[in-house]
Amino acid sequence: MQHKGPSGPQGFVVQPRRLPKTDASLRVQDFGEIIVPPTTTNIEVQAGRCTDCGVPFCQTGCPLQNNIPDWLGLSAEDELREAWRMASATSTMPEICGRICPQDRLCEGACTLHQSGWEAVTIGSVEAFIGDTAFDNGWVEPIRPAHERGESVGIVGAGPAGMAAADRLREQGYQVTVYDRHDRPGGLLTYGIPGFKLEKRVVQRRVDRLIDGGVTFVSNCNVGVDVTLETLRERHDAVLLAMGVYQARALSVPGGGPGDTIRALDYLTHQNRRDLSDPEGEGWYHAKGRRVVVVGGGDTAMDCVRTAIRQGAAEVVCLYRRDRENMPGSAREVLNAEEEGIRFEWLGAPKALLSKGGAVTAVRAARMALSEPVFGRRREIVPVPGGDFDLAADMVIEALGFEPEAFADHHPDLALTDWNTVAVAPRSAATSLPGVFAAGDAVRGASLVVWAVRDGQEAAAEIDRYLKARILEQAA
Repeated sequence: MQHKGPSGPQGFVVQPRRLPKTDASLRVQDFGEIIVPPTTTNIEVQAGRCTDCGVPFCQTGCPLQNNIPDWLGLSAEDELREAWRMASATSTMPEICGRICPQDRLCEGACTLHQSGWEAVTIGSVEAFIGDTAFDNGWVEPIRPAHERGESVGIVGAGPAGMAAADRLREQGYQVTVYDRHDRPGGLLTYGIPGFKLEKRVVQRRVDRLIDGGVTFVSNCNVGVDVTLETLRERHDAVLLAMGVYQARALSVPGGGPGDTIRALDYLTHQNRRDLSDPEGEGWYHAKGRRVVVVGGGDTAMDCVRTAIRQGAAEVVCLYRRDRENMPGSAREVLNAEEEGIRFEWLGAPKALLSKGGAVTAVRAARMALSEPVFGRRREIVPVPGGDFDLAADMVIEALGFEPEAFADHHPDLALTDWNTVAVAPRSAATSLPGVFAAGDAVRGASLVVWAVRDGQEAAAEIDRYLKARILEQAA
């Protein structure tokens, strides 16, 4: 069997997977991205590991259905500009998804090399490199619609779904205004994801491209408070709800008092604001010298523990009620955290907060065990009799996930699902309100950035069809 690598046809020799990271002892000293920037030669070698298999499972594992084998092949041949053209055809944010997607659960997890017992192609690293190279060389074309359209679209939320939709709609010539509650666009890309995974300059250049292309951002505008949904419907020909889900699930255990626990997003936002050089605000959280316990097992929990260690915490422990194999977060992020000195307490569920003198001193946890496996069902967790233990803590961070906010308050006729997310028609982004669409976490619940990008792009296409059909109806 032969395959073409960066040096031409050769026998079937699989090059080792290489994804160099800054040494953990060094990277915990700042909030810079931990992946060492690759050289063109590195990228050619790693992209050339793709076996160009007949059935590209990596593509089916990608929510955006990116043409992964094609742009890997082009990258292996140093055709990076063409690789960028292909990557950007299906994604409005390749260089962002390449950094923060949990590739081990998506494209790389589905890679044929990985499935065959070899290590997967470094798909995410190549994707990020292609995007960075395109920006550095001026290959990212500005948004310049061939024809300006008179119809306007209002988008609620400047996160990945809203930004992706704004990009596609503006390219079609629509007048696009994005409303967001924060003082900067980007949503969780700006305030939720730490700089060691996604430096803010990477988000800002996407925002700058949208602004340069004619997209208007209205910041510090909380829809439902500063402006109503009904006002936006009157102001725009179509409205897209892409506001995400930000209501944190609360830790429900006895003990403690107000301020004894910290919400994960508040904690991460404060550090991201520091990274953006904002003046230190009153009450901003910092873990220096403290014993930190983070409760939860998703990627947000990993962001919190890795932030705390960089802030100089005396000790950082992640408390999760299931075992490592059942962690909802990325295995890659768990490994990064372990390398950086975070301790994991698997199979431990918080039971109470212990306090002294009005301040939390420890988390009491129950030791858990997994029930016997049953086909088609997730294993239950059951407490181990007499297995309680205490974790010393003077800072407890809740990273238990997010729930939808009170979307029903936006309009009495806006239909919701049983999970309080915005209800849309089957295989559609259309809500119960004419001319109002929804995308991203507002529909899915808390999910991945790549799904938000996909939903935003698909919603933009549906809004385009809706507005064009309406013009035809009015002309008839």
